[in-house]
Amino acid sequence: MNSETFKLVISYDGTAYHGWQRQRSERTIQGEIEKALSTMTGEPVKLAGSGRTDAGVHAIGQVASFKSSAGLSPKIYAKGLNSLLPADILIKACESASPNFHARYDAKSKIYQYRILNRDMPSIMKRHYVWHIKRALDVAAMKGAAAQIVGQHDFKAFEGSGSPRSSTIRNVVRADVTRPVQDCVLFTIQADGFLRFMVRNIVGTLVDVGSGTTAVNDTQAILLSKDRHLAGATAPARGLFLVEVLY
Repeated sequence: MNSETFKLVISYDGTAYHGWQRQRSERTIQGEIEKALSTMTGEPVKLAGSGRTDAGVHAIGQVASFKSSAGLSPKIYAKGLNSLLPADILIKACESASPNFHARYDAKSKIYQYRILNRDMPSIMKRHYVWHIKRALDVAAMKGAAAQIVGQHDFKAFEGSGSPRSSTIRNVVRADVTRPVQDCVLFTIQADGFLRFMVRNIVGTLVDVGSGTTAVNDTQAILLSKDRHLAGATAPARGLFLVEVLY
């Protein structure tokens, strides 16, 4: 039987995993799904994700693709995978895709969100999903700083070491900071691609702006400097969510 190509939309709690990418000795999201697919198909299956998420990062709408000649339907894949996978990984959808579809190479942009709990008292229930910051944050200042990174720029100043890339130039089409409820600060960013730790390093810088230790207009200067040492500290992984991948 000829192989078929399938597209998965995946949600996961990344708390217990060493990121998306398969590793020999650590639990990963890709590794768990590939293991379940191999159980279903009786053949080794390689899963291609839209991008890597680091240890502790979560996803609402990660996308992955795979090929199989097992002859199973998308409905069977979705049902079977959800019965085999741990409770912190969910296949939200499975559909047939064109033979050449690739979750990573065909992606046009991705949307990430970062969540900050901004109040004096931490939350036990949300501790794996937010960065708790006690000091009051100036959301208007953070919003002004975020606006300065919109557009096509060299994001080397916000790149983590060991980033697998040929270029540090990315196009950010949206970067916004809001306070949807009184104790929550939400950063949303959409771009055609992301460097390693890029979102978390931007968030660390925005928090410095919101705290008053960095001026709003310094964000552009940091960006133009291409110097990682001038940007803020890397925000914790637990507040970051991959929300959607657009094709």
